[in-house]
Amino acid sequence: MKQDSTRSIAYTVDCEDYVHVVKFNPFDTGDACSLIAYGGNNYVVVGTCRFQEEDAEVEGIQYKTLKTFHHGIRVDAIAWSPETRLDALPLQIRFCTAASDRKLRLFTSDLQDKNEFKTFEGHSDYVNDLVFAPKEGQEVASVSDDHTCRVWDLEGNEKAHFVLRSPGMSVCWHPEEAFKLMVAEKNGTIRFYDLITQQAILSLECEQTPLMSADWCLKNTLKIGAVAGSDWLIWDITRSSYPQDKRPVHVDRARLFRWSRVNENLFATTGYPGKTTTQLLVHHLGHPQ
Repeated sequence: MKQDSTRSIAYTVDCEDYVHVVKFNPFDTGDACSLIAYGGNNYVVVGTCRFQEEDAEVEGIQYKTLKTFHHGIRVDAIAWSPETRLDALPLQIRFCTAASDRKLRLFTSDLQDKNEFKTFEGHSDYVNDLVFAPKEGQEVASVSDDHTCRVWDLEGNEKAHFVLRSPGMSVCWHPEEAFKLMVAEKNGTIRFYDLITQQAILSLECEQTPLMSADWCLKNTLKIGAVAGSDWLIWDITRSSYPQDKRPVHVDRARLFRWSRVNENLFATTGYPGKTTTQLLVHHLGHPQ
């Protein structure tokens, strides 16, 4: 990474090709560094970032590439496994990707001799999001334009199948609610499914479309956030199935919503890629700006 002050960018990483998706590992790996993966047209690169805030010996940020995985096709989404560990030998890197051929690919590597991948087939249209079971990491959930949410084991066997009423845009699995799955649909509905009974148990409504992204707050299981149309929306699921708060935020439609992992009042939204006014904005629920 090198410093670049021309557009207020702190650091850049030179990549050989387009980058379609970037994902930090949200789980504790036993190491002070943060794992990051980014995917392009036919590869996934896994690297580490060390930040000055976490390591006093680092000036600003340090980035190091650990391994480049050949993917062979465009990467559309990446999910990290909680089984990824950097504090034991052999090391274990495990992540799953969704690709433009509608298949999932599970990669497992010790960054040495062991480099395995399995292909999961079943979706009949583009896969928009995927997530690992947050405790044991033994299952993967995915949502697709084919109007389904599917849960797979690590061998690629389908363990559950939920029929949706529109394309599935986001799927979330909360570590404190291991037997529930949150699925957000493009038609503006967010549903929670009980994985034991495989039934829907709660739904939330945006009252506007298209819903493009939703997230379940890590620090408060009662808070859900999403972007639909040009607005961000926040729910308290104990109070109403309709949003408690919403604001217009991106002129050319909003694309992504993500909660902070350390503060239940902080979240970020992005605009639509390719638009001239695309922005990444950070919001605080206590401050209107």
